[in-house]
Amino acid sequence: MDKVKLRTLLIQPETTLKESMQRLNETAEQILFVTNEDDKLLGTVTDGDIRRRLVAGLQFGDKVKKIMFQQFVFILCDEPDKKEKAQKIMLEKQIEQIPILDKNMRITDVILWVDIFGTKETAEQKQLLTNNVVIMAGGRGTRLDPFTKILPKPLIPIGENPIIEIIMEQLYKCGFHNFIYTLNYKKEYIKLFLRENNFPYNIDWVEEKDYFGTSGSLSLLKGKVKDTFFVLNCDTILNANYADILKWHKENNNLMTLVGCHKEIQVPYGILELDNGILKSFVEKPNYDVITNTGVYVLEPEILHMVPDNKYMDMNTLIENVAKRGKVSVYPIHDGWVDVGQWEEFQKSIKELVND
Repeated sequence: MDKVKLRTLLIQPETTLKESMQRLNETAEQILFVTNEDDKLLGTVTDGDIRRRLVAGLQFGDKVKKIMFQQFVFILCDEPDKKEKAQKIMLEKQIEQIPILDKNMRITDVILWVDIFGTKETAEQKQLLTNNVVIMAGGRGTRLDPFTKILPKPLIPIGENPIIEIIMEQLYKCGFHNFIYTLNYKKEYIKLFLRENNFPYNIDWVEEKDYFGTSGSLSLLKGKVKDTFFVLNCDTILNANYADILKWHKENNNLMTLVGCHKEIQVPYGILELDNGILKSFVEKPNYDVITNTGVYVLEPEILHMVPDNKYMDMNTLIENVAKRGKVSVYPIHDGWVDVGQWEEFQKSIKELVND
């Protein structure tokens, strides 16, 4: 590995989980190596390690030394046939990065999956997945007026392609090809677009007779969806591995999984903390780390029977009802979520996606 690239993968034990998430996002290698000042390898940390600990209750400000994996696999730099050994380990243990250490346990190199197999496909080769993806496309999209007085929100272009085409392409790259739309507002425009374009997907739709809220139209899928499925808002563009999200959902035996995205919120005021009317502390324009709802969900099919037929129901109500009957968990991501249903985010998405 290039030495400059290697340095970007090294972090100190005192690095926060938030900083580690940012570094993982920047490097796109899915792993970081925790070292001391002499580059001695102390442990490893992956995006999955951080995700599990955040869900378990750790905070973004906690140190990575709390979660680093210390029983890591490695190869010594003076061992013969390092690539052959790395290939065997990667296939047996389904890992994609192996550090190379000197006799003092200092990291000198990293062998990547692509170095051995010549492809960026992960150890678990991508496969075509039969799970349905339900795209909620029936709303009026009033936040994007005046565009939505002419076009339905799902067909508003980001660059040369409508929003829903970008969403389907992202999911298809992750192995999903079965799409179901819930339609209402200007539905004939959307049906015409889906019919006339030769997409390599299976596409179907259901139609609301009235506006049923952000989850009410799911009642129309009863008997139509019989396996674990995704639900996405039609204005949500998410740069994430949907296959990994599905795997997380299954491994954790969730009834429902919400995809949450880290956001740093700055309060534009000085915050006063009181104790019995006495000033305890004064914080000027503090920043808070939060996980926000992206509008992407994984659901088990039995949830459909919790949605009343032909009645209004918002997603927050459905989530509360599901939580009473089974496990609802969160799959946190650091970045890569754009809500194009808002003007500011729509303009941001044009800059990011068109100039990408």
